[in-house]
Amino acid sequence: MSEGRLFKIIYYLLEKGRATAPELAEKFEVSIRTIYRDIDSLSSAGIPIYVTAGRKGGIQLLDHFVLHKSILSDKEKQEILMGLQSLGAIQYQDAEDILTKLGAVFQTAQTKWIEADLSRWGISRENEQKIFQTLKQSILESRVISFTYYSSSGTGMKREAEPLKLFYKERAWYLYAYCRCRSGNRLFRISRMKEITLTNQVFSRQMETADTVFPMTDMGAIMNIELQFPEEMAYRIYDIFDDQDIAKLDKGYRVTASVPENQWIYEFIMSFGDQVEIISPKRLRENIIERCRRALQHHRKE
Repeated sequence: MSEGRLFKIIYYLLEKGRATAPELAEKFEVSIRTIYRDIDSLSSAGIPIYVTAGRKGGIQLLDHFVLHKSILSDKEKQEILMGLQSLGAIQYQDAEDILTKLGAVFQTAQTKWIEADLSRWGISRENEQKIFQTLKQSILESRVISFTYYSSSGTGMKREAEPLKLFYKERAWYLYAYCRCRSGNRLFRISRMKEITLTNQVFSRQMETADTVFPMTDMGAIMNIELQFPEEMAYRIYDIFDDQDIAKLDKGYRVTASVPENQWIYEFIMSFGDQVEIISPKRLRENIIERCRRALQHHRKE
C-alpha cells in the first residue's frame, strides 16, 4: 500500500507541480505525519523531492525530473502496457508506437490480451478511422465541424457544432457537442453524421464538468416496457438486454426494461414478427398495430 502511495505522490507532483502536506494527506487519506515519512522515503530512494517553507512553499520535485522505470513494480508496468493495449484495441492511432517504446523501457514482454473492431459490418474500417481522426482533431484543437445530420425522422440537415467529447453507449458512438444551429448541447449519433468537415473556426467552450450527464436529446422519452418471447428468441434478447432485465418463464422469457421511446424500439419489436408479445404499455402495442397496418396497406398497393 505504501509503495503504491509513493508512486501516486510522485505522479501527483509531476502533474500539479507543487502541493502542501495537508493537501497530500487529504488526497491520499493519511495523516500529515505519514506524508512527511513518505517524503523521507522518496528522498532516501534518490527521488529529487524537497520541501520549501513560506506562503508559496510546499512539496515539489526538481525541475526536469522524469519518472524512472525503477520506481514501478513489475505489476504496475504490466498494468500500464495492458491499459495502452486497450487503447490500441479501439484504434487509438499512437498506441502501438507508445507500447513499443514503453515495452523496451520496462524490458517487459507484451501480452496481447485484447482486440476489438468497433467498425460496423459492411462499412470500411479505414473510412471510420478517418471520421474518428477528424472528430478527435476537432476536440483536441477546439475547431468547429460542419456536417449533414440525419435525424430519426429521416431528414438531413446541415449543422455546425463545437465538439466536446466522444461517447460510446448502447453499441453506438455519439458526439457530445454544442450545436450552433440549435443553440444548445446535443448528442449526435456518429453513424448519422455525413460529409463531416473540419473548419478553421476555433471555439473556447469547455465541458461543464468531468461528470456531465449526457442529455439523450435524440433518444426520446424513457418508456417502461414489458415483453414476452418464446425460448428460441433467447439469443436475440440476450444481445440487447441486461441479464437483470430478463426473467426465465416455464415457456419463454419475459423482459422488463426502461428504454427510449424512439424509432429504434419500434423497429426492434417489429423485427420479431409474431415472436414477441407486448404486455405493456398499451400505447406501445397500439402504435405497433398501426405501423403494421400502414405497412400492410403500403405493400398491397397495386
